[in-house]
Amino acid sequence: MTARAAGTGATASATDGVRDGAGRRQALVTGIGVAAPNGLGVRDWWEAVLRGRSGIGPLTRFDASNYPVRIAGELPDFIDEQHIPSRLMPETDRVTRIALMVAEEALADAAVDVGALPEYGAGVITASSAGGAEFGQRGLAALWCKGARYVSVYQSAAWFHAASPAQISIRHRLRGAGSTIISEQAGGIDALSRARRRVRDGASLMVTGGVDSTLCPWGWAAHLADGRLSRTADPACAFRPFDASADGHVVGEGGALLVVEDAAAAARRGAVGYGFVVGCAATFDGPDRPRLREACELALADAGMAPGDVDVVFADAAGERAADREESAALCALFGPFGVPVTAPKSMTGRLGAGGASLDLAAALLALRHGVVPPTTGTVRVADDCAVDLVVGRPRTLPRLRTALVLARGRGGFNSAAVLRGTAPPVP
Repeated sequence: MTARAAGTGATASATDGVRDGAGRRQALVTGIGVAAPNGLGVRDWWEAVLRGRSGIGPLTRFDASNYPVRIAGELPDFIDEQHIPSRLMPETDRVTRIALMVAEEALADAAVDVGALPEYGAGVITASSAGGAEFGQRGLAALWCKGARYVSVYQSAAWFHAASPAQISIRHRLRGAGSTIISEQAGGIDALSRARRRVRDGASLMVTGGVDSTLCPWGWAAHLADGRLSRTADPACAFRPFDASADGHVVGEGGALLVVEDAAAAARRGAVGYGFVVGCAATFDGPDRPRLREACELALADAGMAPGDVDVVFADAAGERAADREESAALCALFGPFGVPVTAPKSMTGRLGAGGASLDLAAALLALRHGVVPPTTGTVRVADDCAVDLVVGRPRTLPRLRTALVLARGRGGFNSAAVLRGTAPPVP
């Protein structure tokens, strides 16, 4: 499926932002691939998001009956064997298989002839947060099998970080720069930032973003030990960002990959573009010093924009009272109380690890294209100490929606922000 066929793309003209104010090459997103708990593929997922349809439900990938938390955002329609060759099954885990499917959709969406690119002109930069959770699970299981060969769970996890980009590169002959960014749940934006840098340095095309899955007993034990999972049993209201009664988040699997190209080259081939990546920044929290606001300011400065230029914010939306207050304070400092529409469509999928920020980037690009802000679900009453204009219940149509700010935070102090600008006026 291409973006043009789905009605979700816009043709980049030869003069529309192909260079920034400093004369540097502009990075244009020309393809999107998605695997989310509420939709497999861009079309199904975007329709679900606009309808407020959640993909959070009871865990089925393993027996969770004895765990205190038994809900997650699973990919119910993703059957591993249908998306990759059988010969790759033994040497890949679920994350790599999801990544291969999503990359294929993104490249098809961009309608790019990879074979026509310079030999080393296209590469892959993805994000990882969980490592090889499923590979680790296999290793632990092998230790209990009589006569089984010992498998190091640490070696498996380390190997995984390079597995997804390597498999994507091999399958699609993308022989340029390749790497994996590890900055927890901020990784999707950080990977995009590095991909944009490669485009500015001369790369023709980069596949970037992230997918993740930790829905196995080993991964689940780590989430429970972290203590941030919601203990609310009802999937419809377990994850409620900025709500007065928020008690944690829900974990999901999936994510998104984006095709990023030099805007001038994309225009020459008549490519379909979703939006320009005009600003990126990352900070790291200090002791008792949250720096999310600083990441936003740096990203806006990189884009040559002021807070007043932002039309919508896709929030990190932790779903924890202290973290939500922190993010709200940063947004209020930038935009003023209730100063800009804020949304968190991840409330329908759960937090997807390295895939979460990438999926928010995809949602922001489609929002810019259609002039509509998707809703936040689960949240019933925004807390008094979170003075944000949260879009809840139903989508909000905005007559002018040109610039989006996407935020992500990772455990340990990671903060990332990206500024996206639409390629054309929104269409109905």
